[in-house]
Amino acid sequence: MSFMQPSPVKYACSCGILNPINKLFFCRHCPKLRCGFCVCHEIESHFCSNCLENIPSSEARHKKNCCANCFDCPCCQHTLSARATTVPVVRKTEESKDGESATEATPSPKPSAMPTTKKMYYLSCLSCRWTTRDVGIPDQGVATGTWPDKECLYQVRFNTLMEYYQSLVLQEKQEKQEFLRRKTPKQHKFPSLTDRTGLTVSLIRRQIGWSDKNIPKTKPINIAAAEATAEVEALPEDIFTQPINLRNITTVAQRHSQPAEQPEAVSKLYPQRRSLWIKRSLRCRQCEHNLIKPEYHPTSIKYRIQLFASYHVPEVLMVRCEQPLQPGQANAIFLKFTNPTMYDMTISVLDVAPQDAQISPDTFQQACRIKEEAVTSSPLLKTTGITLARQNSIREVKRDVRELTNATIVPLEGPFVLNQRDDSKEFDEDVQAPTEEPKFIVWRKANKVLIRLEFTPAAELQSGNTVTLGFYMQYTYVNTVSNTPDKKEPTTHALYSRIFIEAGDIANAIAN
Repeated sequence: MSFMQPSPVKYACSCGILNPINKLFFCRHCPKLRCGFCVCHEIESHFCSNCLENIPSSEARHKKNCCANCFDCPCCQHTLSARATTVPVVRKTEESKDGESATEATPSPKPSAMPTTKKMYYLSCLSCRWTTRDVGIPDQGVATGTWPDKECLYQVRFNTLMEYYQSLVLQEKQEKQEFLRRKTPKQHKFPSLTDRTGLTVSLIRRQIGWSDKNIPKTKPINIAAAEATAEVEALPEDIFTQPINLRNITTVAQRHSQPAEQPEAVSKLYPQRRSLWIKRSLRCRQCEHNLIKPEYHPTSIKYRIQLFASYHVPEVLMVRCEQPLQPGQANAIFLKFTNPTMYDMTISVLDVAPQDAQISPDTFQQACRIKEEAVTSSPLLKTTGITLARQNSIREVKRDVRELTNATIVPLEGPFVLNQRDDSKEFDEDVQAPTEEPKFIVWRKANKVLIRLEFTPAAELQSGNTVTLGFYMQYTYVNTVSNTPDKKEPTTHALYSRIFIEAGDIANAIAN
């Protein structure tokens, strides 16, 4: 199987979406499979992929998520490089000694005999040889930080609209705070002296982050509404007579790279600032623990936390089918199981969901209770009734697996043991003593096992239809993470995953 082809083996996530194992994550705290749609994505840092400069979030928002020093070529979208050149500079004439300017009566002073040069910089593309001189951008005296930006024709309109909506948001926020203040009942029957002066109330509101009550209401800015017009600019007279040169006309990709102008001629393309990249972390929506957390520095490709499913869940690979697929005819498929953990696994292949493998939510509820008690242990927070526990704004959405199987499998005779991963055994030349294995095991080596699974495609299938197998894989997982402070030893859980395999297409019937 090539890496460029889609994997025929897919796992069902906890939310019901099918994905290969290399696109899934595994949460060790509420042991379940997670995909990219059932986790929370959080931005860790912003950085430029060219100069590798780490930029804070506030500065990245101010710079519109663009790097201040790096530019992209408007023609081929490659990174522009600063090239140096020398420009001759003429010195100023010497002034008279008495401080007065030279007149017609006095002879003109002589210029300096030694010519001087000044180093200037311009941007050039090493791929398509495009330069900033092609569009008339003057050379700069500094290589970075001084390149001008082409202002949009509608920039003033955009700024006015942004100020208008910001004033509306501020006004709605003040009205909401005033409504909550009036709606909240008074806790004390008689007001205290500090409440009469208002000093304590004002101080508390500032500490919480609320605005003072005596702030005047802001009025929204009045802007002129946009008016539609039916007048359209006329086409040039030589549009149907002048021959078209495609080299001078921009492509769709070049126009989309500059959405503000969308120039039609190549001579009007201007360099664009390079967009920033991000490093993101993934968090489980149910228990709010980090699944993926990268290093902060942009030059590092390592992870501080990496809970990929391929490190914790047995990997299933399809090897081949024993015979060509025919409807209603018994067949067998060879599957390769790999144990990625440092503990032995007991695996069972079932056709229905196991009843005793359901995970009780007691462990998750206890972990959440301990987390909340640790956060709200301050006596001041307990008296005020304020909790700092994280609120789940986005809950997990469970879906039913809609992948229909059109073949029935024959469950294995019993479970089998998958040895732990040991990298040294791959280079070990010692021959192991033969042991009695079940009949469905073809061969075993280190932490890999090849089994033979029998199945029968549906009788109503026709030639060209894809045969899909579905079964439940129950396995034992040793969890080394303790959710409670008392339990420090690793615990063993009986987990299961639902797997779907595309065995292939029904072969054409052989003519007698």
